[in-house]
Amino acid sequence: MDRVIKHGARSGQVKIPASKSQAHRALILSAISQEPVRIILDGISKDIQATADCLQALGAGIRIFDGEISVTPIDREEKRDKPCELRCAESGSTLRFMLPLAGAFGAEGRFLPQGRLMQRPLAPFDECLTAHGMKITKTCDSIFFEGQLRSGEYELPGNVSSQYISGLLMALPLVDGKSVIRVSGKIESASYITMTQDLLKTAGACVEINVGGDATSYEIAGGAPLKMPQVFEVEGDFSSAAFYICMGALSEKGIRVRGLNLKTSQPDRAVIDVIKSFGADVSVSGDEVTVRKNKLKGVTIDASQIPDIIPVLSVVAAVSEGQTRIVNAARLRIKESDRLESTAALLKAVGADVSELPDGLVINGVKELSGGHVSAYNDHRIAMSAAVAACACRGDVTLSQSECVSKSYPAFWDDFGKLACEK
Repeated sequence: MDRVIKHGARSGQVKIPASKSQAHRALILSAISQEPVRIILDGISKDIQATADCLQALGAGIRIFDGEISVTPIDREEKRDKPCELRCAESGSTLRFMLPLAGAFGAEGRFLPQGRLMQRPLAPFDECLTAHGMKITKTCDSIFFEGQLRSGEYELPGNVSSQYISGLLMALPLVDGKSVIRVSGKIESASYITMTQDLLKTAGACVEINVGGDATSYEIAGGAPLKMPQVFEVEGDFSSAAFYICMGALSEKGIRVRGLNLKTSQPDRAVIDVIKSFGADVSVSGDEVTVRKNKLKGVTIDASQIPDIIPVLSVVAAVSEGQTRIVNAARLRIKESDRLESTAALLKAVGADVSELPDGLVINGVKELSGGHVSAYNDHRIAMSAAVAACACRGDVTLSQSECVSKSYPAFWDDFGKLACEK
């Protein structure tokens, strides 16, 4: 549906919903824990619903209430007499986490992806799993799997999705015997792996890390029981907070963002440092970040560790004096949309000066954006970035496919609408 976003800077305060990244991991580890777990979180996005549905298909008991999810673990001894269907929707995290987990249980069935997910790469992950006991077949609309995942030595390059490594780290504790994951070269989005390690430690898993030269190895002791806390509260989501932090950089009165863990391993916490480097006025206190407008200047942003917040940072760059360069961003082309293309299209549609490169963007700042009609490309992060762009426009922004925010942040338009418009 089309949504008209009134132009003008926003101000006020907002409480951030639960971290989607941490919620995925907490759900999975709760489903393979020894005892039932209550997960406290506000807001169930489509991606989290997809992970819950897939875990339920594997045998977990999942009950969703207002503000929490109750998880009864999968019975490891239960015999699976028929193939299971795992509906992962458009969630890349769900597919990449659940595929090795299904193998760890020796399950047979198929994943049913939607949208662009079938176009997003699985190699060399599928080859890695096949070499350790699984059989994976990809058709035009399904990914079939069978076979028992085995322990052993796994090798992956560091420039693939970190979700491959996280998926193995969560699945291999279920498999008897020691396993080693060897990752060669610099690991992209490495902080997401740290988040996985942190939660595995919470559940009692034994994972040892060794770094030597340009390689990193993870040693996992298989067969040991996992035990998540009986109650686990998911922290606030920095990926969602990034939109308001960037809005604050465009606001004289500022925006206060509440409900954040400033010591988190979430990589998108880096939005605070990047916004500071632009020149915005940023203050941090307790679980809050307050951001106000100041003189903004262009910067160079390395996208390799923070790909998800590049679209919204590009909006800030569009009204920052001088030139901003987005580098090491080739992986943005295989997200829910080609995010280099869709970000450039969004910015051009509202009057920005932007050039698209094979692995990045060059943005020359202008004083003000014009507004206009833009497409979300059915990509939640492009849709929310369009809302931020409206804060720097002299005219309204009409956004198509605005409902796609439900993939990660269903309440976004409600929360955005509660902010004061300064025009």
